[in-house]
Amino acid sequence: MRYGLIGEKLGHSYSKVIHEKLADYIYDLIPLDSEEFHGFMEKKDFTAINVTIPYKQKVIPYLDELHETAKAVGAVNTIVNNNGILTGYNTDFYGFEYMLIHNNIEIKGKKCLVLGNGGAARAVVAVLEHLKAGEILIVSRRPSESTISYEDCYQNHSDSDVIINTTPLGMYPNIDASPLDLTTFKKCQAVVDLIYNPLDTKLTLQARELGIKSVTGLLMLVAQAKQAIEYFLGTKIEDDAIDKITNELVSKIK
Repeated sequence: MRYGLIGEKLGHSYSKVIHEKLADYIYDLIPLDSEEFHGFMEKKDFTAINVTIPYKQKVIPYLDELHETAKAVGAVNTIVNNNGILTGYNTDFYGFEYMLIHNNIEIKGKKCLVLGNGGAARAVVAVLEHLKAGEILIVSRRPSESTISYEDCYQNHSDSDVIINTTPLGMYPNIDASPLDLTTFKKCQAVVDLIYNPLDTKLTLQARELGIKSVTGLLMLVAQAKQAIEYFLGTKIEDDAIDKITNELVSKIK
């Protein structure tokens, strides 16, 4: 196997379509349970791979090198195998920043809620810090010193300006789930959901009903894939390709 995606559940993924449109190779979807994951990483039988839930942090001990962005984020979603030397990258940072800028979502000075505390959340927080958010709060079902509970979120932080969902709640096939009820968030200016299947989640649909700008993660998915391919092949792809592929996917899905 040369190129592909590893993760636990991949039935919802569009990555194969995106990669094969942007690059001239076969891209495999490789669902792995925890035992299979260990064997796969030990074998190193790939040229380059992407990594998704729940392995973005679990791959790190198998790697020989970490790119500076992966170090900053603390999670890896792209691995290149160079003669047995595995280097980990994070392209979620680029993808998320691209999505915010493309959709004119202002972050500087804003109070931001990040729902979830996994690998994707780490990239989101890194971008929010880079864009100089005023305050960043991570909301978790298992609150800790660095996170707050959903109860605390509702009671004390309904004045948040931007809400970003990094959890899988609302992802196909569980499309009736939502991580948050937006009713009390009267100051919210934008809701960003990293989920890309479905194109609109229960969370973003509610945001729209309340007059709040909302976007889901298809553009981010394509943008991060574009940068991953650049690492895979050592090449450069123009940003115009991101919008072109995104629009093609939207038309096909609808």
